[in-house]
Amino acid sequence: MAPDGARDLRVPGMWETLVSVGVWQLLMVATVMLLGLSGVLVPGVPGTWLVWAAMLWWSLHERTDLAWILLAAATGLLLLTQVVVWQLPPRRFRGVGITRRMVTYAGVGALLGFVLVPVVGAIPGYVGGIYLAERLRLGGHGQARAATRAVMRAAGTSVLVELFACLLIVGAWAGAVLWG
Repeated sequence: MAPDGARDLRVPGMWETLVSVGVWQLLMVATVMLLGLSGVLVPGVPGTWLVWAAMLWWSLHERTDLAWILLAAATGLLLLTQVVVWQLPPRRFRGVGITRRMVTYAGVGALLGFVLVPVVGAIPGYVGGIYLAERLRLGGHGQARAATRAVMRAAGTSVLVELFACLLIVGAWAGAVLWG
């Protein structure tokens, strides 16, 4: 309530969000989201669930319309992502030559692409990271291109779909925290 008895209809900004939820809690949510992003790249780690759980945690503590809208959108997007991933061929990590270095390069490439060319840059960044890892490993353009195609067919497309969805959710969350 405003001092004169009228309702205060201001939308909370960055400072009010930091104070209401708490800096340490926001750092914990961000850490869980980053773990979820890296978990998408690692087989057997439920990365999408970690990103969703962090969004749920933030929404339950923030309790604003924007927080609930983001939670509902994240839930819908992750459900749609699971349907799309189920329609893609199953992941085959063995026999394709997927290494930890390649996964790291792909993840860093997607993150850099997402930041440098907002949102859509994640896709070429991801594929470019795979290509760079293969180029360094194999040495030539033709071999690296063929290896990149093989990786994308074997497992890369489904990982890219999940990673892109999680990057969208983390980006939306970061935008909501920073700009309210």
